[in-house]
Amino acid sequence: MDTYVMSREELVSYKLRTLYSRYGYSQYKMSKFEEYELYVRNKNFLVSDNVITFTDHSGRLLALKPDVTLSIVKSGRDVPGKVSRIYYNENVYRTAPGSRDFREITQIGLECIGDLDTYLVSEVLTLAAKSLKSAGRHISFFQSPDYLLEISQLDVVSCLLDSLSVNEELKGELLGCIGEKNVHDMARICRDAGVDEARAQALQTLVTTYGTPDEVFPVLLKLAEENEALREPIEELTHTIDALPEEVRESVRIDFSLLNDMTYYNGIVFRGYIKGIPDGVLSGGRYDRLMRKMDRTSDAIGFAVYLDRLAGYYTTAPGEFYDVVLLYDDMTSPKDVSEWVAEHVAKGERAVAVRDVPDNWHYKEVIDMRGGKSDE
Repeated sequence: MDTYVMSREELVSYKLRTLYSRYGYSQYKMSKFEEYELYVRNKNFLVSDNVITFTDHSGRLLALKPDVTLSIVKSGRDVPGKVSRIYYNENVYRTAPGSRDFREITQIGLECIGDLDTYLVSEVLTLAAKSLKSAGRHISFFQSPDYLLEISQLDVVSCLLDSLSVNEELKGELLGCIGEKNVHDMARICRDAGVDEARAQALQTLVTTYGTPDEVFPVLLKLAEENEALREPIEELTHTIDALPEEVRESVRIDFSLLNDMTYYNGIVFRGYIKGIPDGVLSGGRYDRLMRKMDRTSDAIGFAVYLDRLAGYYTTAPGEFYDVVLLYDDMTSPKDVSEWVAEHVAKGERAVAVRDVPDNWHYKEVIDMRGGKSDE
């Protein structure tokens, strides 16, 4: 009998679904189709605004879904005091960056919707970091993966721009400079617009500041002392990051050049990277403004993992791969083997008990219980 070998993408997807489920997130399933109007109204929210459309028998214009979040927001309802934890593993249909060809792309992610507080936001950031670590293991082949979670706070950027007292056109130009870290043009725009030099310098300081929380927080606190409007969003950012587990906090870098469309996003936004892959493989943020546009009163934050961007970077070693392999023989108690397997599976590890290890298997650890003894 042939043995089914799980692909890297399937294994990463399984690991992430298991992770989200353990944190209390329930799976959301949706139809492949959605009314095209939903995407037309919110095309700037989409990664790609190219959508495959068709007309059904009743004359409705439908689309193959290019996004999952919009459908989740549309289908949900607001219940005061309730928080919905949802994850999804869906195929979406859109063009890849730099291409005109449509692709079916597997996307996995989660949304936390309801009365959000500091803990819930930090929980989502924690799961984003854990997602990068889990996916990264299959890029660096079970070594400790290097990953970064870059975080920004859009309300800090927005408050600082408002303090410059420039029109919306110039704000748009400055946002472009922020995203590119183009300090030269930023200074020129502020100078030509007659912006107060101290305010212009504060903006440049914000944009050029990058690093760990310990490196960036003193700079932010100084900005808050000089501009009271910045105090609340800066405190929100510091409290949220301080609530992260230490392992996650070590992977965080603060970068205010990270911008999402402020028509939809507010507060904390973030992007995730895995060493060896040039593009971000995870992105997300808080999107209360999208909720209001769709007549929802709840707050929301979420992220997506772009599994297609991992393709081509998985380790190429053939065969099966496990966290732990147990060796047993006729002298090994079947009860001991059963308990061992159950114990490691309960830890979220991929574990298997065999008499011999095939040459093309790969694993982190082998435990030898042959002869009735364990080397554990």
